Amino acid sequence: MEDYILFDVPHGGEPVDRQFLEQLGHRVMVCPGPEEGTVCPILSGEGCKLAEGAHGIVFELDLDQAQHRAILSRYKESLRSDVPVRVVVRPGQAEKYSDVVKGLKVLDHEPVAGDLDALAAEVEAADRP
Repeated sequence: MEDYILFDVPHGGEPVDRQFLEQLGHRVMVCPGPEEGTVCPILSGEGCKLAEGAHGIVFELDLDQAQHRAILSRYKESLRSDVPVRVVVRPGQAEKYSDVVKGLKVLDHEPVAGDLDALAAEVEAADRP
């Protein structure tokens, strides 16, 4: 499968600046997160092929929800160490959930072209032999 950057966004959401990454040659995949009332496969033990195959992740799910924090923690435990992850937080979440976001790059705003360019550069660096 072709390399891609995964956006983990709220149900029905669409990544901002998707076209920017695609113009840089990166395929973008979108996971809307778990349906209301269901458990994400990465937490149920099934695993998540979408996350496991990603070469970079932009995590935009709400950290105030326990299941979303658990998903992010699972990413940290299970993904290759060279997979860059950006976590978009709401005001106060970076401090409140510092243990969950520790070691990850945190954005307190919607990702913009500069953020995505930096992510793309990290993905490309990690993919070099």
